[in-house]
Amino acid sequence: MAKKSAVNRNNAVRKMAKQFAARRAELKAIANDESRPLEERFDARLRLAELPRSSSPTRIRNRCAVTGRPRAFYRKLKMSRIALRELGSAGQIPGLVKSSW
Repeated sequence: MAKKSAVNRNNAVRKMAKQFAARRAELKAIANDESRPLEERFDARLRLAELPRSSSPTRIRNRCAVTGRPRAFYRKLKMSRIALRELGSAGQIPGLVKSSW
């Protein structure tokens, strides 16, 4: 099980990224639009830099929904390989057959 502080911090980053997504997208569109004047684009870059760092979606870490493990994460299932194996062995995931020999 991952530290609760790490899981809570990641949830806070997710919340903040969602909160600032529209403002960040708007500023990035202005900054990347080459038809606008250079001063306006530069101002948009400065305002983008003033946003909180945790509002960037690249700071979000994919974590297992069951254990909070940050590595070996399956995006489609939103869980780690270890949690998948344990739930599959217990017969709690329909259609998954764990082979053993």
